Amino acid sequence: MKEVQETAEKIRTMEIRGAGRIAKAAAEVIRDYAAGLEAASIEEFAAGITEVSNYLISTRPTAVSLPNAVKLSSRYSSDNVENARKEVINNANLFIERADKALGRIGKIGAGRVQDGDVIMTHCNSHAALSIITTAFEDGKNISVIATESRPRRQGLLTVRRLNGFGIPTTLIVDSAVRYYMKDVDKVIVGADAIAANGALVNKIGTSQLALAAHEARKSFMVAAETFKFSPSTILGIPIEIEERSTDEVVDPSVLAELPHVQVKNPAFDFTPSEYIDMIVTDIGIIPPAMAYIVIKEHLGWEFEEI
Repeated sequence: MKEVQETAEKIRTMEIRGAGRIAKAAAEVIRDYAAGLEAASIEEFAAGITEVSNYLISTRPTAVSLPNAVKLSSRYSSDNVENARKEVINNANLFIERADKALGRIGKIGAGRVQDGDVIMTHCNSHAALSIITTAFEDGKNISVIATESRPRRQGLLTVRRLNGFGIPTTLIVDSAVRYYMKDVDKVIVGADAIAANGALVNKIGTSQLALAAHEARKSFMVAAETFKFSPSTILGIPIEIEERSTDEVVDPSVLAELPHVQVKNPAFDFTPSEYIDMIVTDIGIIPPAMAYIVIKEHLGWEFEEI
């Protein structure tokens, strides 16, 4: 259980960050926990797996990849402990393998939509979005990138470091300069923390302003997302919870203590309506937002009673 607690804390504190990396970490810890779980009965095994699953899921409520990874990894049908253990280990390994391959597929598929000479704007630090950008660059396309700082955690600094490592010309801007620089942009490419059944996007706070500015300027807005980032619960109208993070990320507690009439809000994510999204690049191909429901039903396979 110690490994589970350590991983959960790293996810909660964003030492492990990014929806895809969170999903893989969860699958790995469930696999390892199942491998070492001592259980005298299938009921005892089930109780242990359920406890760990619920504990992991509670760490980041908005990252749909987390419960999807947990559910896909922890599935089993056997009523025998050892067989159930093997099923969980196998399912977790399959998920990890699928997650590793997904980024490469998204990169290849999305790079086909990038044109030589494109200026691309991106937000936060999405491995899926970066896979498209770096693949296009490695294909020989002369591209440049405008990356947002992504306050308050400044994940944009991670993005520009990675792009710099590839030798891609990159400009770092403050979040509030998005609309000003949109005139220079050809495409916007962002990642996803969750995609609802109606095609709406949940992503790093500030994403919606990129989408609105791109829509106003008639620039293409592309989302890069593995299929495990689609949210099954939204089929039944269950909303995706937006995580509120600590005010310490925004302002020093000592400063706030001197301002008794001031409160600070720090939502980690926002919603982008599907009508502002031109395409979603997934590991199974490019889809319009309206196809999100089909992805959930055919590629995640949840039955309604499981949601």
